[in-house]
Amino acid sequence: MHVTQDEPWDVLVLGAGSGGYATALRAAQLGLRVALVEQDKVGGTCLHRGCIPTKALLHAAEVADQVRHAHDVGVRASFEDVDQAALQRYQEQVVRRLYQGLQGLVSASSVDLFAGHGRLVGPDVLRVTGPDGSTQDLTGRHVVLATGSRSRTLPGITVGGRIITSDDALENVQVPRHAIVLGGGVIGVEFASLWRSLGADVTVLEALETLVPAEDPSLSTGLARAFRRRGIDVRTGVRVSSATQDADGVRVTLADGSAVDGDLLLVAIGREPVTDESGLAEQGVRITDAGIHTDAALHTGVGSIYAVGDVVPGLQLAHRGFAHGISVAERISGMTPQPIAEETIPRVTYSDPELASVGLTEPEARDRYGDDGVRVLEYSLAGNGRSQILGSTGLVKIVRQTEGPIVGVHLIGARVSEQIGEAQLWVGWEAYPQDIAAFIHAHPTQNEALGEAALALAGQPLHSHT
Repeated sequence: MHVTQDEPWDVLVLGAGSGGYATALRAAQLGLRVALVEQDKVGGTCLHRGCIPTKALLHAAEVADQVRHAHDVGVRASFEDVDQAALQRYQEQVVRRLYQGLQGLVSASSVDLFAGHGRLVGPDVLRVTGPDGSTQDLTGRHVVLATGSRSRTLPGITVGGRIITSDDALENVQVPRHAIVLGGGVIGVEFASLWRSLGADVTVLEALETLVPAEDPSLSTGLARAFRRRGIDVRTGVRVSSATQDADGVRVTLADGSAVDGDLLLVAIGREPVTDESGLAEQGVRITDAGIHTDAALHTGVGSIYAVGDVVPGLQLAHRGFAHGISVAERISGMTPQPIAEETIPRVTYSDPELASVGLTEPEARDRYGDDGVRVLEYSLAGNGRSQILGSTGLVKIVRQTEGPIVGVHLIGARVSEQIGEAQLWVGWEAYPQDIAAFIHAHPTQNEALGEAALALAGQPLHSHT
């Protein structure tokens, strides 16, 4: 759209991903005049190239596994094949419905949406270049940078053809015969998991010594064990020197001279903030390799410029972006929201089995409080009725200060992503195990395992030994 500007907008938002549109919607709710600039589609990476399409494919993978193992529960069914065209349509339908809903929200919110590439040409001015090449300058009393992130690549590895990123894998859904996944972080293990469920052979190559190295060691170990049981070739502590491809496949050569052959290589070594195309440095915004430097209130230290979401160093999660956007909008409106505490943000990996965590890992807690200042309890899901019904194994791990509050909760097992909300409250409210022990958890649920773990840590075990 092209709007004649009589006076500055209260808030100019550059980028309409999770952090950007949350800022815009909350600011509009608070009565502020808002302009939102986006060069692609509202919803950003999460909706179109990340969270949602990936989880749609992971659900399809779960269905394939259920069919494959139906005989285990007395149901006659057989897994034949994957209809890749239908799988693509299913994924696109899920994204399309959510996109239409989000467009409706923005349209109904009185937010002025501008299609085009935005560039900061002053501390309060965004120059927007539209799809037709026309430009217009937008002035705002406050500017919020929400330019998001993109897939990282490695020097010497050229993406193209059989060498792809997660964006490519989602844009053109295909199930390889043998997928090589470079990177054992969240993105890598999710694709490894879903491709294996859909019938592919999978090799995961991780330079560090564990899968999902940012997670608690108990979860990393448990996931590696589960992957190996599923027939996924997990190789940790290995480094890649080169990758070549031809019409028949791709070859990844490792630093020790050995090679891995497959028909597809997914480069999944993480994401980097997008900070190089928006004129930020020219306006004095401080940028590091990790992203835009901000204070606890997400202010950049330049004029009235804020930054939110993946472009700010820290966890690259959509719900973190939502929280950032809401907080900044409220601060601009004159409210005094609490700073977003990274340690209270839940983290989920939607592999099979799922990982869910919040707060400090055991090593982080011991570094902070000392070995004598930490107590840890692991509760096996083997004793949980619902997990037995689902055929899932795993654990709940609680990390607390000795005689103090719970500082970390870590889960591995089927559908544990749905349980992390309660655990977030424990950590965020600095609950003691005995506080949790007083609450009744429904039986039989996997949520019950959280209650049982808290009972055991409080010295009141019911279905477990201490």
